[in-house]
Amino acid sequence: MKRSIPAVAALAAVASLALAACSGGTSGGTPTSQASGGTDTGVATAPAAPVELTVSGWSLATTPEFKVLADAFHAKHSNVTVTLKEYDASKYNDLITADLAANAAPDIITQKNVSYVTVFAPKLVDVSDLVAGLPQGINGVKSYEVDGKQYALPYRNDSWVLFYNKDLFDKAGVAIPDGSWTWDDYAAAAKQLTTKLKGAGSQALGTYQHSWQSVIQGFANSQTPGANILSGKYDYMKPYYQRALDLQSAGAQVDAGTITTSKLTYQAEFGKQQAAMMPMGSWFVATLIAQQKSGDADKFAWGFAPIPQLDKSTTGTSATPLTFGDPTGFGINKAIDAKKMQAAKDFLAFAASEDAAKALAQIGITPALTSDTVATTYFATAGAPTDALSKFAWTTHKTAPENPTDKNTAAVQKILGDAHTAIMSGSSSIDAALAQATKRVHDEVGLG
Repeated sequence: MKRSIPAVAALAAVASLALAACSGGTSGGTPTSQASGGTDTGVATAPAAPVELTVSGWSLATTPEFKVLADAFHAKHSNVTVTLKEYDASKYNDLITADLAANAAPDIITQKNVSYVTVFAPKLVDVSDLVAGLPQGINGVKSYEVDGKQYALPYRNDSWVLFYNKDLFDKAGVAIPDGSWTWDDYAAAAKQLTTKLKGAGSQALGTYQHSWQSVIQGFANSQTPGANILSGKYDYMKPYYQRALDLQSAGAQVDAGTITTSKLTYQAEFGKQQAAMMPMGSWFVATLIAQQKSGDADKFAWGFAPIPQLDKSTTGTSATPLTFGDPTGFGINKAIDAKKMQAAKDFLAFAASEDAAKALAQIGITPALTSDTVATTYFATAGAPTDALSKFAWTTHKTAPENPTDKNTAAVQKILGDAHTAIMSGSSSIDAALAQATKRVHDEVGLG
């Protein structure tokens, strides 16, 4: 579930710079930097004939990554003007689709949602020739592959982790996560925390799981062997829903109805210490740092651990935890002027590079590449956790896509969203809701 993250721009070390740099964005396009063509090698190339590249983006005043990448590209090159074209974030995919159809789209198309990759692919350049030059360990590349061809490269890829409040754990006398937890361990800890915190005079619950379907289905899909939302069979999700409902019944987790009717936000539930734990995407790191600095969140010690696992085979710091999250990437408009092609490919290659990853890490963005070098930059930010487990969780994981690259993904996710609502609201049993989802995917989408 891709979300806009306005709090990222407020990250302590770079907030004022990022906002100042992006505040002039308009729908007509904002020149942001100048750079040069030639394959990016990390070394500035000799000036070539002037070229202007246009790049699509959204919420430029509060989404600094576009400006940061353009400036970092400029620092290595000298003769291509990079101009940002701003789109309404809430209508981005529809507006880009219309502009591509009218041959009015920018040269470089930012891939905001993986579910639209197959929609955009016919209008994008095959950049398979760039894949061999990508840094080892980069995440999200396969999400932009359609029928064996590569239509974009990732530059960021958030993954889900387990945030925890160390102060509340200490108050309850419960050991903090150590990277070895399964979901059963997590559930047991949530119940224990709730009981012991109440005994210590705190109203905080053991955990908070937000109302999104991905909070349950994303983990079932990424951790269950053979799971595939396009299979049309969803009984493998049952244990994950049983656990979530049990936590609600035990009072260790806010019930889904209260989340909806009270319009609870995950930022406040964790930031105001209403919960000792919270599964959430890595984008929340920047948000929490910013809110603790501004006073919107309480001051407390915190960290994050690998997300709990299905079983012990993927736990521990010698294993690779399984999680999920979608990338964000750049593709090239097939209608681009041939004279701009090399510069456009250079931009895509740079955005996926380690240098670009470090530039993004400096503003609290989780890049597609989370190497040790990039992690050092990321965790040097004031207010970020410094413990070894947080660093391990950020750098070491296998991130399955939340949205498989397929023309049917959006329709299937809508049906699974309806099943999620039915289960969590109590209007349907788990078995009945998942069976209904199977039937609908077969009847309405033709899968299964």
